[in-house]
Amino acid sequence: MASRKLTTSIAAAAAALAIGGGSYAIASAASGSAPASAPASASSPASGQRASGGASGARSGPAAGGTEGTVSSVSPSGFTLTTSAGQQVTITEASATTYQVGTSPASASAIASGEPVLVLGTTENTAIAATQVIVHPAAPAAATAAQVVPFRRGTASTAKQAGQIPASYSQGSGTIVSGTAAGNATEAALAAYPGGIVDRVVQLSNGEYEVHNIGVIWPHHIFVNQDFKVVGAD
Repeated sequence: MASRKLTTSIAAAAAALAIGGGSYAIASAASGSAPASAPASASSPASGQRASGGASGARSGPAAGGTEGTVSSVSPSGFTLTTSAGQQVTITEASATTYQVGTSPASASAIASGEPVLVLGTTENTAIAATQVIVHPAAPAAATAAQVVPFRRGTASTAKQAGQIPASYSQGSGTIVSGTAAGNATEAALAAYPGGIVDRVVQLSNGEYEVHNIGVIWPHHIFVNQDFKVVGAD
């Protein structure tokens, strides 16, 4: 009897382990998440990413970026905004989020419906966890802003170039960056070409930055030099 109970217990434990392992495999497949140790690299384009000039919401994971637009609603945990290209973006705030009105420090109370804002933070598709919010940021240059092609379903891809594209650039190359460099590059790109959502910033081999822009048909890539000046787009 004792032997049967022991055998039964071992069989039950093995079955539970097998079921648990199967559940983990299913959960992993459903989430599609990469191992935690995967490096932050842009060596392989995100799944579903279109070629140069196309619009894509696909990416490899949350990264430093941002957007600009007009506040459309405010809640206790954050706010929503609409970009100049018509994209809806959800912004979440935290105790560490900082605020400015123009160049002056401010508080979260400065956020109100109808206010123009620039948001920097961690971007995942159309959601941003804000690290910095600037109310009444510098106005974009009208000449370049007019060239932005908003995303509309059924609109054909626009393949064109503006300015100077780094000679050594190839899509998917470089290393994803964060911190001050990513913030400065994002701010420069959005000032020149507002309307999209920056979902990552990549430093290229020549030291310049490729700012990856989604939510618009064009530009999909904005190139910023080491002085954080926009030099080209495609």
